[in-house]
Amino acid sequence: MSDTTATFPEDFLWGTATAAYQIEGAAQEHGRTPSIWDTFSHTPGKTAGGDTGDVAVDHYHRRTEDVRLMAGLGVKAYRFSVSWPRVQPTGRGPAVQRGLDFYRGLADELLEAGIKPVLTLYHWDLPQELETAGGWPERDTAHRFADYARLVGDALGDRVEMWTTLNEPWCSAFLGYAAGVHAPGRTDPAAALRAAHHLNLAHGLAVDALRTALPARAQVSVSLNPAVVRPRTDTEPDRDAARRIDALATRIFTGPMLDGAYPPDLLDDTARLTDWSFVRDGDLSLISRPLDSIGLNYYTPTVVSAVSGDAVPERADGHGGGASPWPAADRVAFHQPPGERTAMGWTVDPTGLTDLLLRFSADAPDLPLYITENGAAYDDKPEPDGSVHDPDRIAYLHGHIGAVHRAMREGADVRGYFLWSLLDNFEWAYGYAKRFGAVHVDYTTQQRTPKSSAGWYADLIRAGALPALDI
Repeated sequence: MSDTTATFPEDFLWGTATAAYQIEGAAQEHGRTPSIWDTFSHTPGKTAGGDTGDVAVDHYHRRTEDVRLMAGLGVKAYRFSVSWPRVQPTGRGPAVQRGLDFYRGLADELLEAGIKPVLTLYHWDLPQELETAGGWPERDTAHRFADYARLVGDALGDRVEMWTTLNEPWCSAFLGYAAGVHAPGRTDPAAALRAAHHLNLAHGLAVDALRTALPARAQVSVSLNPAVVRPRTDTEPDRDAARRIDALATRIFTGPMLDGAYPPDLLDDTARLTDWSFVRDGDLSLISRPLDSIGLNYYTPTVVSAVSGDAVPERADGHGGGASPWPAADRVAFHQPPGERTAMGWTVDPTGLTDLLLRFSADAPDLPLYITENGAAYDDKPEPDGSVHDPDRIAYLHGHIGAVHRAMREGADVRGYFLWSLLDNFEWAYGYAKRFGAVHVDYTTQQRTPKSSAGWYADLIRAGALPALDI
């Protein structure tokens, strides 16, 4: 069967995804307090154009309109995140019911439209007061997260069956605390490693909290962004460079979460930065609590090589400027893979998605897999008649959904795919300069216009098979 006629199971979960700070706006309404992204985006020079998420795409006030958009596309599921400072200002104490009511209302509207709500507890918006107290490098933050998870579980467990603890903890730890290009903007490699462990611990504690709060039918997962790391050449130094980055990008999370242990090579590689004494007895048992599935986010592969002598390592790793997000990997060079690129400068390579799914299928054969993010940014501009055509995005999606189907043919148990993103939105440090949405947003008027890719995706969902690539 060719990919152009690839057919998916009838119960395959076709969805789309967003994140709270990127879309909600209403940054100071109804008791919400600042998150680290409010602070970071309001710090001069941290985001493109000084953009902030104060208004974003005003989803907080346009929720009903956005649910109607999803219903029009025929999506079966919507993955959204809860704003921690909207429901538990300062990250401590009781919940703000008005904040929870927003998400109760969203879940109710989704269910009424026949769309499954898929809830992510943490998509990078740590309450600023917890960062002021030390943030993720401090152990107490993990316990505060578990309390927050219990509050949200108690409030929405009767409506939401699919739960995700963390989204891309690698970004939270290493872009936020080592590279400084994400909030909170710190550049301390040792602190980033502590943050990674405490995010792992927060995940495990939250799994326990959710199991207590939720009905037995609920499913609990985590969404990771593992790197598909490829050595530039098949030499031992380049293979070792790939091993080192794989440990920092992927196995630092999958080791403790799936196997209950940090990889020995990771501990050896980073020994000059930390002795890992922040890992306490019992932590790994907590972190490795059983899951119901794994979410995987994929955009592009990573190509690396070893650097010898006095050469300055190239760092085309796709994470912008700033300090290196790769602790103790200062002799590893990152290279831009050849081929077509998106507006982010990321190479389009669907084979990496197939490889990723087959790797996790082998490493965690008993756990179903979901693609919880996949998509591309392009420079989408409305035509004179107001329509928005994005053939490059359609080609990207066709190739990557075909890659999912190839992995399934080879035995990967993939249960769903979530397109990133529903709407153009605040793209973190890139501000509003990069558009990932299937729906175009005019940031001045907030008018939503489905792009050609939205219609293509709707056709895919309706047919349960890849449409012909006629763009």
